[in-house]
Amino acid sequence: MSKKPVLLDLIICRIPGLRGKEKIELVKKFDRDDDIFTLSMKDIESITGRVFRGKLWKMEDIKTMAEKDLAEAHKLGILMVSYRNENYPPLLREIFDPPAMLFYRGALPNPEKPIAAIVGTRKPSSQASGRAFAFGRELGQAGIPVVSGLALGVDSMAHRGNLDARAPTVAVLGSGPDTVYPTSNRALARRILETGGLLLSEYAPGTEPFKAHFPARNRIISALARGVLIVEAPEKSGALITAAFALEQGRDLWVDGTLVSSPQSAGTGRLAEDGAKLISSAEDILAEWNMSGLTKRKDNDVTSGAGLASSMAEYLDIRI
Repeated sequence: MSKKPVLLDLIICRIPGLRGKEKIELVKKFDRDDDIFTLSMKDIESITGRVFRGKLWKMEDIKTMAEKDLAEAHKLGILMVSYRNENYPPLLREIFDPPAMLFYRGALPNPEKPIAAIVGTRKPSSQASGRAFAFGRELGQAGIPVVSGLALGVDSMAHRGNLDARAPTVAVLGSGPDTVYPTSNRALARRILETGGLLLSEYAPGTEPFKAHFPARNRIISALARGVLIVEAPEKSGALITAAFALEQGRDLWVDGTLVSSPQSAGTGRLAEDGAKLISSAEDILAEWNMSGLTKRKDNDVTSGAGLASSMAEYLDIRI
């Protein structure tokens, strides 16, 4: 697959009202920005087969916005990869509505290595925080990156555990790649980049973290992973949206069996009742992937209770 001009795909992403699959359709149809520049709103309606509602727009205005996106990305050192580009993550191509363009800081994941997603509530119990950290760390010890959403709670602890094992963890954002939300996770985001990880978004630089972005973000988290682990989730947790995407996308789905009966795990319990597999450690994931035993490859105290508590203390402000 040959590389095509980035500006063209930025223009497509900026056309108001386009659905995800329609953006991909246009990416496949056009390979020169001067071709699409001649199109009007009526032309786009003819291609997509539906009438757009909202304000009229001109393609020259769309191009101006795309040029600003390109200039801002270059200014901030933000990289871009289009659906048409050979470096686009292959697992994302498999899903129903892949992003037409990805914006990122850091290194894209190695497509030859599996990734595990770990998600859960933003207000976890102390036990769930520890479990998320432990899962992230054990997977990292086996050389497996964790992908999550950089949210408070389970997401953050899974990222931190993965980083503790020096794995290139992946954070998918519901904002532009230059905007870390919540702001309290800015230091965590810096550490992710410093250790070879990735901040990834389908939103252009400068995009604020709007509420509607986060459910859409979750489909990318599950799509990048070979399997998704829900650590702890109440009945209406956003993690359940990620679980639904995982099933739709044909990914493995697990829940933490040690927490399935906790007061904050009503949603997790429902997933278990519906057939999600109960697991108790990262070793269970590795066994399913025929990678069993890899978490024991480092020194002895790396998986010990004392070693884990010492590592977690840095993040939980625990005195030991």
